[in-house]
Amino acid sequence: MRRPGGWWRVKSTPQKVETYTRWSFHFFGVIEVLALGVTAYGRTGAGLATALFLLVTAHAAVSMLVSSRALDWTLGRRPQPVRLMWTLVVVSAVVSATAVVIAERGPAGEVETAAGSVYGGVLCFAAGVITLGVSGRRRMVAVVGGFAVGAGILTFPLEMPLLASVVLAGLVMVTGGFLAITSILSLWVLNAVYALDEARETRARLAVAEERLRFGRDLHDVMGRNLAVIALKSELAVQLSRRGRPEAVEQMIEVQRIAQESQREVRDVVRGYREAALEVELAGARGVLSAAGIVSEIDGETAGLPSEVQSALGWVVREATTNVLRHGDAKKVAVTVRMSEGRVVLTVENDGVAETTGDGPPTGPGGPGGPGGSGLSGLRERLSAVDGTLEAGPVGRGVFRLTAEVPLPAAAAGTALEAAS
Repeated sequence: MRRPGGWWRVKSTPQKVETYTRWSFHFFGVIEVLALGVTAYGRTGAGLATALFLLVTAHAAVSMLVSSRALDWTLGRRPQPVRLMWTLVVVSAVVSATAVVIAERGPAGEVETAAGSVYGGVLCFAAGVITLGVSGRRRMVAVVGGFAVGAGILTFPLEMPLLASVVLAGLVMVTGGFLAITSILSLWVLNAVYALDEARETRARLAVAEERLRFGRDLHDVMGRNLAVIALKSELAVQLSRRGRPEAVEQMIEVQRIAQESQREVRDVVRGYREAALEVELAGARGVLSAAGIVSEIDGETAGLPSEVQSALGWVVREATTNVLRHGDAKKVAVTVRMSEGRVVLTVENDGVAETTGDGPPTGPGGPGGPGGSGLSGLRERLSAVDGTLEAGPVGRGVFRLTAEVPLPAAAAGTALEAAS
């Protein structure tokens, strides 16, 4: 079954901020209905109050739709909602004009107060919402200023004093400007969160690319010279063979020897890449996680461990770290290495994994797609070569733990325990 609130926990941090921002804009519409529509029932009769309530509700619904589409436009998902914004302008004008008519022809007293609140309120909310769909400070100021001027012009049928009209226009300017600034700041925060998340992903990709470049440089250093020598000697052998010289055989034997040596050197490079020391991998994990903005806690001693054990555990650290960078939304990763009853235990925990929702298994190191694309099966194959075991799974709310255990030979266990003590 899907746990309560699971839809929220499976979201990344930028998605959570976007959801909060989007519903904050929708909440403006709820505030508009409560502040302008519902309060009309306490100021006038039920008939006129219902009319005002329906007008305000319709205006709030259009405002919610415009704010949602404008937010999508800001994030680059939709075209600019120009028609919807003009629709909101028309709806605002109609609601305001209707409120003016009600205030002018309806019963005096509280009806004028209720209609006046609706008149000024819808213009303020509309000004704040429409600024979401425009770019540039001048255009935003023009939108708020236009609504303020319109508010002043629409007061003429009410035969309000000039000073009262100016005050009302200023009130729309200040309130609408405040809502506009609030909306713009919310968008700025949302864009900043997405930019930071993208920067973190870029750092992770750069770290992986740097490792690939290092491996490529090593292969180039090994193969570049040998291939050049093979090409020269092969060309020389061809020329000698065409002349019928017996030295061509010696040159081809030399080419064969260099090719075999190149194969051995490539195997050494690949073996060194795959069998990096555990201490080196822990240091690399600390650096990569730090570059990605993830807090890392790495604890434990690796001195005295056999090379094959270090190689197997080093690969677990490398794969788990890579998977943390590629998946989930971890803020903290803890890696510990400890000795226990002739066994070395490596634990990797991260807090950026979604809980099981009933729709599928949890994601994380060793989850679907697994670390580096090999998953748990690939890590278990590597650990099985040294009689090791691997366990992985969620251990709490959003926490994923991967535990690798490898038995130590008797002599190596004694040396490792002495080094640890």
